[in-house]
Amino acid sequence: MISIIKLLRPTQWTKNCFIFLPLFFNGKIFNLSLFIACVVAFVAFSLASSAVYCFNDIFDVDADRLHPQKCQRPIAAGKVSVKTAYGVMALCFTLAMVVLYVFSETAKYTLMALVAFYFVMSIAYCLRLKRYAIVDVSVIAIGFVLRMVVGGQAANIWLSEWIVIMTYLLALLLAFAKRRDDVVLYQSTGMLPRESTHRYNLDFINQVMTVVSTITIITYIMYTLSPDVTARFHTKHLYLTAIFVLSGIIRYLQVTFVDLKSGNPTKILMNDRFIQVCMVGWVSAFLFIIYL
Repeated sequence: MISIIKLLRPTQWTKNCFIFLPLFFNGKIFNLSLFIACVVAFVAFSLASSAVYCFNDIFDVDADRLHPQKCQRPIAAGKVSVKTAYGVMALCFTLAMVVLYVFSETAKYTLMALVAFYFVMSIAYCLRLKRYAIVDVSVIAIGFVLRMVVGGQAANIWLSEWIVIMTYLLALLLAFAKRRDDVVLYQSTGMLPRESTHRYNLDFINQVMTVVSTITIITYIMYTLSPDVTARFHTKHLYLTAIFVLSGIIRYLQVTFVDLKSGNPTKILMNDRFIQVCMVGWVSAFLFIIYL
């Protein structure tokens, strides 16, 4: 049972917290009915993403057994059979659809379609799309945008172009950082972590990450200074929150370029105190501005 839980990768569910961002940014995070609607969407999306993780581990089992870290995954380590993994995958996706159908009060069919699209896109990524450089990171970034769209649909909130663009850019930055870790591993061990790795090198990824991080910071500053946003939040001091965003991104670049530990963004988020302080400061600032 412990191995099956590891197969589901519950620590990766933190990514699905993006579902709550539309609710948070619209000042309705304390609206109980809308919050419950987002919780339902979060649970369903987490189940669907776990189904994808099951399929990914099944499909990549041979490559994972040669990887220094991934060889510890349940299927690669022989702790969960392929047949069992298929069963868990089917159960997770079915439960995701059932949760949305039974508990969603608004836009249930739209939510089911969005989660199903994410599942199909992710399966296509596992089967083929991850073999192509740039396409692979783009699909990952689109997945995060889908999380935002699901949250917006669940809470019946319109998403601004700012939040969509920033979500895509931030996810793209994290995805390229993960590919950089693959390149470092390839250069040090000679082992190709994934087929698209040979189409990347450190010079290329370093330049792309510099460009994407710069655009992300500029976009965020433009967001905080835009007239419609300042009018909606009733303050002209939103730009001060850019301090936390800038500091967090710079710290992540340091972890990537200096510490060479960008392979698992979720692990960095859960362990790096500097980034955690930046996130707490950013969230606290918005809580004060929006709700107080």
